[in-house]
Amino acid sequence: MATMADVARHAGVSIATVSHVVNGTRTVRPDTRRLVDDAIETLGYAPNTLARSLATASSRTLAVVMSAITNPYFGQVLQGIETAAVQQGYTLVVAESRDDSDHELAVVRAMRERRVDGVILAPSADASRTLEYAAGQGLPLVLADRLVDARYDQVGPENTEPTAQLVDHLASLGHRRIALVCGRSGLSTTDERIDGYREGLRRNGIHFQAGYLAEGRSQTAPALHATTELLSSKTPPTALITANNGMTIGAMQALREHGLRVPDDTALVAFDDFPWADVFSPRLTAIAQPCAEIGAESARLLFRRIGEPDAEPTTSRLASSFVHRDSCGCTAE
Repeated sequence: MATMADVARHAGVSIATVSHVVNGTRTVRPDTRRLVDDAIETLGYAPNTLARSLATASSRTLAVVMSAITNPYFGQVLQGIETAAVQQGYTLVVAESRDDSDHELAVVRAMRERRVDGVILAPSADASRTLEYAAGQGLPLVLADRLVDARYDQVGPENTEPTAQLVDHLASLGHRRIALVCGRSGLSTTDERIDGYREGLRRNGIHFQAGYLAEGRSQTAPALHATTELLSSKTPPTALITANNGMTIGAMQALREHGLRVPDDTALVAFDDFPWADVFSPRLTAIAQPCAEIGAESARLLFRRIGEPDAEPTTSRLASSFVHRDSCGCTAE
């Protein structure tokens, strides 16, 4: 069985350099890293992860706790985390929080018992007990997507201004009856997108009407129901904003069931771009979030927190972008 010394001799580097590559404990030049990686592959070297974790009290494992991990948005965030983790020699354990505070706390406790080195959490609407538990255990923690407490490292997208930009765009096309199908109440992303919706209405001189704000609970079926109620009102909206990709599907189903065409009868724009938005007919105008970048930044903040437990917490906002297509009712340039 090959040893670390064998790898070092084969690559023509020191044992310390091999150790840094294997354990991710120090930056190694790309050309040197390639030599070591090639030697590891050629010799079939397998690090003794268990022995290393016992010696260093590190499992080289990170936990990612999110809701709806099958959602394409979180899938892309997870991909960003995984890419960054592998580069630093970590593996991931992924768990579903169900957006339920009790289950979320139970999952984080289980991860702590399994000696993960840190947790990236997309917090539920009431994550206070989970955050208190992590702090009390000294468990390195980063909040991803939903920014709720500046005492912790956290990273997420800009939500308010991009949502207002969607309202601006619809208003510029002459729409005055603009509705928002918003996410689950209590989530920071929901609150911020509602704030952006109201700000967009205000700056376009449109009076806010509570009847045009419907909760889709961040899921397809509730969004279908919420959109159906909007479309069944005496003065239905002429334009819809959906606040995530799952709710966009529900809204489109409701429009179809009402026999309404997009954008001829009702304009539709969305917060959350996703891979098939460009193949819809019409193609979906949307706000694209920097999903992979959110994941990578979450991992970077967690690595820093693991290495510097007393560092000042960081809140990072990443820019979202407006993707102009056809569902809004005007042709993209």
